[in-house]
Amino acid sequence: MTELLLTGGRVLRPDLTVERADVLVSQDSGEIVAVDEPGALDGDDELDAESGLVIPGLVNAHTHVAMTMLRGLADDKPLDAWLREDVWPVEAELTPEDIRAGAELGLVEMIRSGTTALSDMYFEVEEIAEAVDQAGMRAVLGFTAVTVGKDEEGARADLQESLDVAKRLDGAADGRIKTTFQPHSLTTVGEGYLREFVPEAFDAGLSMHFHANETRDEVTPILDERGVRPLAYAEEVGLLDGDAYVAHGVHVDESEIDLLAETDTGVAHCPASNMKLASGMAPVQDLLDAGVTVGIGTDGAASNNDLDMFDEMRDAAMLGKLAADDASAVDAGTVVEMATANGADLLGFDSGRIEAGANADLAVIDLDAPHLTPAHDLVSHLAYAVRGSDVRHTVCDGEVLMRDRTVEVFDEAAVRERAAERAAALVERAED
Repeated sequence: MTELLLTGGRVLRPDLTVERADVLVSQDSGEIVAVDEPGALDGDDELDAESGLVIPGLVNAHTHVAMTMLRGLADDKPLDAWLREDVWPVEAELTPEDIRAGAELGLVEMIRSGTTALSDMYFEVEEIAEAVDQAGMRAVLGFTAVTVGKDEEGARADLQESLDVAKRLDGAADGRIKTTFQPHSLTTVGEGYLREFVPEAFDAGLSMHFHANETRDEVTPILDERGVRPLAYAEEVGLLDGDAYVAHGVHVDESEIDLLAETDTGVAHCPASNMKLASGMAPVQDLLDAGVTVGIGTDGAASNNDLDMFDEMRDAAMLGKLAADDASAVDAGTVVEMATANGADLLGFDSGRIEAGANADLAVIDLDAPHLTPAHDLVSHLAYAVRGSDVRHTVCDGEVLMRDRTVEVFDEAAVRERAAERAAALVERAED
């Protein structure tokens, strides 16, 4: 057995206490072997955590990783106009090679900022899966199906593709990849298609992931046409019958919050994207108080514009307080749990905590910085002060993805150059 020892630092335990300890992980099983007092453990390889804090790897519960190719391309617009006028026309020109380049760029960005797992919605999913495999990360992937604007043949083909991709890729990358069936949203996929394909997906043992209640424009049409709230409609068509989690959940009322709790349907909260697109403020504290599992996602880099989960934690805490009109809402410890253990629960990974038997998905934060001094409360620092650039090492499945701020699983310079070249050519094609 080959073992890796993270030594010399402090460790964030599952109860959010911090203690000086070393962490031993198996690079064969990809699990944490032991957490013990400094000097009590030995490993075949070591990562220096001196002046650092070892935390669970962060979990990006909702993103579109290849949208790094559109970063900064279309800003300062509401969601519908942003999608129809800017994003969808450019996405129509994306090639598989573009998506691979964008995915690699996004994964490098996440590795550098301590993220070890992600939930992604996009297309050309095989390209993304290959990039995730090379990155050594964990991911929940799926093909996102849309039926609006398509004839019956095209609509059915999209949903069949989502089903087929999920079946084909589940368990890839030595089990580090899981999959979901992904109808894009309740307003972009027709009811008949949902009633036909959702039961088939559940019969295949697949989870569901879809956008819901992101804007008022996604709520009003369903209320007007069906006389029920969107998530009640989602339950009617079977989307909440099994393992499911939704993205955003901004405009949910009390009845929908209760429904999410009753059906054990989780929510991936995307505060930066929701603020930038003026989508609104999700009632995160109300969701948590009702027992809903809430994780944190960055959404895509086109609407954020970065994939730094520390930025997202700070945004989640700040926006949660505004939404609740309560400075004590969505507190620091809660936000850290949302970005680690809660996110892992949503995605179905045994990660998000540092204890023996859990997945060895870890990040080491370098605390030797002016903005992290003094260290009165390190959990507070994680929520409000740490930056992605403070990450010194990143480990997933027991393997070192980044050592001393050098990414080991990709040639970072080549990834950046390739993505920049392909992004420029993409925009040129879209403008022709």
